[in-house]
Amino acid sequence: MAHDVTFIPGDGTGPELTEATRRVLEATGVDLSWDRQQAGLDEYRKHGNPLPAETLASLKRTGVGIKGPTTTPVGSGFRSINVQLRKELDLYACIRPCKALEGVRTRFPETDVVIVRENTEDLYAGIEFERGSDGAAALREKLAELGSHVREDAGISIKPISVFGCERIVRHAFDYAVTHGYRKVVAAHKANIMKFSDGLFLDIARQVAADYPAIDFEDRIIDNLCNQLITYPEDFEVIVLPNLYGDIVSDLCAAMIGGLGVAGGANIGTDAAVFEATHGSSPTYAGCNRMNPTALMLSGVYMLDHLKETAAARALENAIAAVIRMGDKVTYDLKASRTDPTAVGTSQFADAVIEEMNA
Repeated sequence: MAHDVTFIPGDGTGPELTEATRRVLEATGVDLSWDRQQAGLDEYRKHGNPLPAETLASLKRTGVGIKGPTTTPVGSGFRSINVQLRKELDLYACIRPCKALEGVRTRFPETDVVIVRENTEDLYAGIEFERGSDGAAALREKLAELGSHVREDAGISIKPISVFGCERIVRHAFDYAVTHGYRKVVAAHKANIMKFSDGLFLDIARQVAADYPAIDFEDRIIDNLCNQLITYPEDFEVIVLPNLYGDIVSDLCAAMIGGLGVAGGANIGTDAAVFEATHGSSPTYAGCNRMNPTALMLSGVYMLDHLKETAAARALENAIAAVIRMGDKVTYDLKASRTDPTAVGTSQFADAVIEEMNA
């Protein structure tokens, strides 16, 4: 039986990256039925809505989507489509495996870390009050009644962290560790300062950890975690974090394995999952057949795992790793010199991965 999958090309370099990824996914032999839908800046310019109702309806119907990068305007325009998708579909867990690949330049070749980031709460929940607004004034007044002074010229963001949100993300992290053979989960926090939000996260993490006696559990204050990640990356396996810290640390770990171009990602909810690269749309390079498709291809690997097409997932993952390890048919960013004339394009990289799977 075919797997119905919502296919969102995105904008900028998204369409060429998703096309390369579609080709390698189909080459695995898994029967995938694509429902092509639109989202992004191009869609916004054409129809005034960057995330059409039809796209959301498709994702709710299929329960699985693969998405190319989309552009988020800076300072004006529409909110991030990724954030909208996470809210609309309750994609509460952002999973970003960061494993160093042979052939990718990195100072941390031993890195094999999975970031499990809570996706719906914390400072990214979008509960904000603009400086000088009536809402900010009302909130300052209420806070003054409670004994907390906030300056009149302050903008205010609220950081909600709930028992429900903490419990399900930490449990997801432990379940991921069990399923994928990891032995340790580390919870990151700033509970020494934010005792009632991060402190709650830590308390719930400790409670959930007790249900998984076979998995080692530790916690780290977030600044110390960043220090130790760089110093002793081999000491970390699965790291579970609230939303803001998870966003920052996932990019840190991506840098440790060679950059966002080799870092895939998944956003998982109870009823839907969307798989996407962690990098942006790079509109300057749109149509140039130059961008590295590894991140989105690896996201496709995670999608195959989600669909329980394990053999196909390993075949594609191994083929990507082999092409990068050999190094002759890779994009410019994976060459020793970025001006190496032997670098191939996005489409040719996909050709090499397909050839390796068929070898």
